Amino acid sequence: MLNFTVGPVQSPDKVREIGAQQVPYFRTPEFSNVMLENEALMKKFAKAPEGSRVVFITGSGTASMEASIMNSFDENDSVLVVNGGSFGHRFVQLCEVHHIPHTEIKLDAGKSLKKEMLQQYDNAGYTGFLVNVHETSTGVHYDIDMISEFCKRNKLFLVVDAVSSFLADDFDMSALDVGIMITGAQKALACPPGISVIILSPKGVERAEEHQCKCMYFDLKDALKNGERGQTPFTPAVGTLLQINARLKEIEAAGGAASETKKIAALAEDFRNKIKGLPFEIVSESMSNAVTPLHPLTASAKDIFNILKDEYGIWICPNGGDLADTVFRVGHLGYLTKEDNTTLVNAFKDLQRRGIL
Repeated sequence: MLNFTVGPVQSPDKVREIGAQQVPYFRTPEFSNVMLENEALMKKFAKAPEGSRVVFITGSGTASMEASIMNSFDENDSVLVVNGGSFGHRFVQLCEVHHIPHTEIKLDAGKSLKKEMLQQYDNAGYTGFLVNVHETSTGVHYDIDMISEFCKRNKLFLVVDAVSSFLADDFDMSALDVGIMITGAQKALACPPGISVIILSPKGVERAEEHQCKCMYFDLKDALKNGERGQTPFTPAVGTLLQINARLKEIEAAGGAASETKKIAALAEDFRNKIKGLPFEIVSESMSNAVTPLHPLTASAKDIFNILKDEYGIWICPNGGDLADTVFRVGHLGYLTKEDNTTLVNAFKDLQRRGIL
């Protein structure tokens, strides 16, 4: 199968080779060194400020979203949440579950966040801001510079879910004054799912240290303490962490985060050029390099997904809910090439010849 979903994505050979090996015991100096390398490279690629820390959670991106909220906010806070799709809605749900006072900035599917939408919340007593910088369900990439400026002006603690955007789009955690950034193994890191990553700025570390988290597994104080020696409080997904280590070193050897972002951007541009003339409409007002969201004008998005999967051996990324029949997404993350783009586009053209598209 040729995989154009947005996660899990195709992995490079080195990552897959590690996945075929026996998983080693991890309470060792050797594994601690791997974890310390992982932390150093994650901070470097995110441009995290001096004194930042990294926590590796054995769980999906949602686990790190929840851990970040539980260790940063409580009933004394008031948080703004951008909800432009499934993952923005997830932040809303987490605030509801943990009784965090919040205001939802609701956006229609595919619409970007505008400066004038934020201005009404200036000097209104908010303490935090939650955003999925790339709303993966609709493909919208929000203006993080604008959001950062708003948060700096209002002294808000900014939590950014960059799960699908990390390494695909430029991101400077230090310059943006981001308190916490979240990402995951199965996107641009091109590893199997099972590990999500929380990068905490010094302000994020301070919040976690002072916060009374009502949970044992997600208490970041414990994770930060263990991380000083390159370990985790509980048994992690050891094999995936070894794969992440190999992948981070591969990215570093190829020129670092800037080089990886440039590669993904080139793949996205190539695909978007190749689909010109096909009966598709791009539905996002502002796109990430990570994914192209498409509305087929002459067929059902769900039907196209199923036919490509069953008859062509190609996965694209379907949607659920109201967007199931109207929007599918094509990812540009992982071990893909421009030749792979051509294979997918040729399949689209064949669907046209068959009268399906």
